[in-house]
Amino acid sequence: MSRYIIISIVSGVLFGIMDAVINANPLAQRLFAVYQPIARTTVNATAGIAIDLLYGFVMAGVFLLLHASLPGGSGLVKGLSFGLLIWFFRVVMYTATQWMMFEIPAQALLYGLLTGLAEMLILGVLYGLTLQPAA
Repeated sequence: MSRYIIISIVSGVLFGIMDAVINANPLAQRLFAVYQPIARTTVNATAGIAIDLLYGFVMAGVFLLLHASLPGGSGLVKGLSFGLLIWFFRVVMYTATQWMMFEIPAQALLYGLLTGLAEMLILGVLYGLTLQPAA
């Protein structure tokens, strides 16, 4: 249980750091300028940290629940499988919705897909290498 708590906190912090790096760099700022008219001018950092930590706990918990069902014999492969699964449900579906509903440049959508893939694979590998269900 303590391993789950530690990894959940680490992954939540990692999630927040990766989101900040992915969204605050000059390329992302240029690509996501299309959102400027509806974007918030300030960010509630406390809420953002709390949400990222919650994501860490939920994603680590879901990984543990799905562990036996994930393809692969090693933790690394199970983690990669989980990362791809989460990427599809979190990033691909969101991107498809954005593409259908709004006029977003293809480069911005592709950037979101690729950075989301990297982010989810990193988290999946973290879970795969560090978490196993209790026997």
